[in-house]
Amino acid sequence: MQSQDAVPPSVRSSSPAGPGVDVEQAEAALVEHYPRLVRLAYLVLPSHTGRSRRVLTAHSLVQRALPRGRSPVPVLPAQPAGRAGDAGYALVRLRVVRTALEAGRPLGRGGLPRRSQLPPLLPQVWGLKLFPRPGGADELALDQRLSALSGPARAAHALRGLERLPDGDVREVLTAAGVADVDAALAAADRIPDAYRLLDSPEFDPCSLQARPTDLLRRRRRLRAALVGGTALVVCGTLLGLPGGGWGPDGAAAPPYPRDPAARAALDPGKLTRVSPAAWKTSARTDFSVWPARGGLTGDRALLRRALTVWARPGEGVEVSATPGTPSGGPAGPPQLLYAGTVDTARVVILHDGLRVVRYAEPRDGDRGAVLDFARADGAGRGGSSAVVLSRTDGNVRYLTAPWVREAGERDLLEPGSGATALDLADGVTPPLAGPAARRGSCTSWNVLELTDGTGTRLVTDLGELVPARLTTGRPGAVTGAVGAKALRTWAPYACSLGALRSAGVRSVNAWAFAEQPLPGAGAAGRGSTRPQGEAGTAQWVCTRAETWRGGGARVLAQFHTPGARFGAVAAKAEDVPACGEREPGVLAGVLWKSAAGTWYLLAAGSRGTVSVRATGGVEGSVRGRLLTLRARQGARADLRGRLEDGRSISGLR
Repeated sequence: MQSQDAVPPSVRSSSPAGPGVDVEQAEAALVEHYPRLVRLAYLVLPSHTGRSRRVLTAHSLVQRALPRGRSPVPVLPAQPAGRAGDAGYALVRLRVVRTALEAGRPLGRGGLPRRSQLPPLLPQVWGLKLFPRPGGADELALDQRLSALSGPARAAHALRGLERLPDGDVREVLTAAGVADVDAALAAADRIPDAYRLLDSPEFDPCSLQARPTDLLRRRRRLRAALVGGTALVVCGTLLGLPGGGWGPDGAAAPPYPRDPAARAALDPGKLTRVSPAAWKTSARTDFSVWPARGGLTGDRALLRRALTVWARPGEGVEVSATPGTPSGGPAGPPQLLYAGTVDTARVVILHDGLRVVRYAEPRDGDRGAVLDFARADGAGRGGSSAVVLSRTDGNVRYLTAPWVREAGERDLLEPGSGATALDLADGVTPPLAGPAARRGSCTSWNVLELTDGTGTRLVTDLGELVPARLTTGRPGAVTGAVGAKALRTWAPYACSLGALRSAGVRSVNAWAFAEQPLPGAGAAGRGSTRPQGEAGTAQWVCTRAETWRGGGARVLAQFHTPGARFGAVAAKAEDVPACGEREPGVLAGVLWKSAAGTWYLLAAGSRGTVSVRATGGVEGSVRGRLLTLRARQGARADLRGRLEDGRSISGLR
């Protein structure tokens, strides 16, 4: 079977430009083809700026080529070498060419310069000059000829030689990039002999670089001036840190220190709540309130004081983050200490005030660069308080587990047949394991944390927040932990869709296989038929619902998975709806699908209790039952409506 083109009938665009490109799709194309895009930008940029700045500018332009949201797909030519039909690559390439052309234009009088015309803020390299490895005489001659051309002519030559585009397609790209006289650019590019093979030379590769020092004498003079200025700042800082004012004793906190007795008591390390290590064994509650204080720095009063004062008054240099719906104000009273210790290269303090879990982290060698994270955790329960994130370093995650956790393991959610790798716990702290929250590019694995205690086993995953989200399966109202062979097989095709839930305050995510639908074969019946003459296997419909800590803002995805496909396709999504939840378990969704014979169909499925389904709009038809199969046109749009056993109406998820 050919790969399906799963598109929700209610949102599929019928315009010539096609659907839009998500920032995730553009990012995947940028990461995959980054060296080619940087080489393209380097060739289009003028050479008079110097090779070192030209290299950094090329990298900067490509790294800024991501769209901010969903952007229209440019009607541009198909790509060779694995880029055929890649709308994300076409969009990013167009943005690179456009900004590279802008960067080469001279600054106008009286007008403000564009961002691309200014020196790049990032990346920056101090004390070194970076430039590509030199080529031979042919490459040098080609570089001199290119430098004599205009920016559009250089772009035309690069698109011809580097991208292997015919002239007609080059015209489309240059026109979309804002070139006024495309014919003149092509004519100027014609004056350069056919030396396209030289464009792949290291001479034009800004990703393979040599480094040399900058002007050493000038650096020495600047260093002396910087030392004088730094000494003056130290003297001023010492004066500010004297009693009666300043922020010296409070680390990265902002002044002034509070005078109110209640506020001062909340910031006193000696008044922190510390729970007995055995309290959770006899307590009626099993949540963060019965976690004992752990870690090697629980007696470091100076560290705890800095953590409390920064929480109350974070200074300008403190990076503060909070999950949606979480207040970031100071503690109302002395909070509970959960952890204080050294983790990797940082000192970390975890605190809890009944509503929030708060993480303070500072570098081991000072308090500059402190971080303050807030996560809502009220009503966490045993499953929701099984672990918190201690640190993220180089894409790896360390967790602090609850005192009742007996065993911990690491599991790849995309490989349901593989076992979990056991993790050694040191005072509740896990070793570093690969975290999916910082993943970029293609999704090849999704590692989750498996926790076992006296009541069972649970799976949690890092979604870029302080408290990991719990994974469950089953019909709403009767969900269970995502453990066991069947639950793991249910989750495997949809694990990568968890990336869309990062930084949304997600508490738990449930995957529910609500329907299975036979796929029509080559001999399907005509328009309106619900029993095609042949089947190409059975597809699975799964609803994933993400519940948040704040209650509202739940996200629902209806996903469609065909036999032989590794990943499911998102057919419909919604936010703040009761569908697929405990209050309203019912769900109805549809998708446009192309068979192996090239025929397009509208497939729709409802959950158990759906007695009829009707499609209107671009596709018309109905069926008694909960599975609908109709012949359709590519790009058709349809509205779905179903009826439940109790007579209520249900609309298609969108």
